[in-house]
Amino acid sequence: MKAVRFHQVGGPEVLQHEEVEQPVPGAGEVLVRVAASAFNAADDGMRAGFLPIPVQLPHVPGYDVSGTVDALGEGVAGLAVGDAVIGFLPMGRDGGAAQHVVAPAEALVAAPASVPLADAAALPSVALTAWQALFDEGGLRAGQRVLIVGAGGVVGKYAVALAKRAGVHVVATASPRSADAVRAAGADEVVDHTRTDLLDAVEEQVDVLLNLAPLDPERFGALVALVRDGGAVVSTTAFTPTPGDESRGVRALTVFVRPHRERLAELVSLVDEGALHVEVTRRIALAELPALHAEAAAGRIPGKVVVLPE
Repeated sequence: MKAVRFHQVGGPEVLQHEEVEQPVPGAGEVLVRVAASAFNAADDGMRAGFLPIPVQLPHVPGYDVSGTVDALGEGVAGLAVGDAVIGFLPMGRDGGAAQHVVAPAEALVAAPASVPLADAAALPSVALTAWQALFDEGGLRAGQRVLIVGAGGVVGKYAVALAKRAGVHVVATASPRSADAVRAAGADEVVDHTRTDLLDAVEEQVDVLLNLAPLDPERFGALVALVRDGGAVVSTTAFTPTPGDESRGVRALTVFVRPHRERLAELVSLVDEGALHVEVTRRIALAELPALHAEAAAGRIPGKVVVLPE
């Protein structure tokens, strides 16, 4: 089968589009015929060697995947050959940038029926990140207020939609380019961060500040004033310390997405109910993945890109 993998860490040039042996599922595993994998910034970090997630080399990236069950390993229950599935795969194992991938059965759930199977690969890790940041870490609940900084990105729009559905008042920052999409996702207030100072624009303190943007540490620290006593600052930017305020009981939490099968199944249900929109900005062929990594190394990739095997 065809796969893209790297035999050593380094720049995008270490990625090779090559013929590899098709894997065989072991006990508790499933062989998935890949419909698509999704590119994430962490793929770039693992390939470059600066994200501390150990991988066995050679490594196939693409931990978000969608596809069809082709074979079952011993002891697998609840899945059948031919099932359409999506999954957030263990990040240290081979991913879905290939024609087939072996996945732990516990990492897979039924794919949403309302979107093309290939596009469904764009859902798992970004939607899980939004949920975990808001509710599992932030403790957000109905009747509260949240400020989402960087809401124009993919995780941000999921966060807006999930918070609004939970009965939360949503204040979100977005550039003019993404403001309409953030409003469509459900934001009650949208602040143009390119023209307005958040400290002036947010008139009432929030219970949770969710940061999804690369902020200057000093600026990030100043924004803690927008959080009420006993609230929380939650951030997904692992390379910038998350500020809090112990004197006021404001917690500081940095989130790195974790697998959660039951939660992923719930997110799939929300997609099929029309409560969540699966965003796909680009679709590329597997052979183009090294070029996409080169783009990522040169700057951030906007939106969500899915990778289609030949």
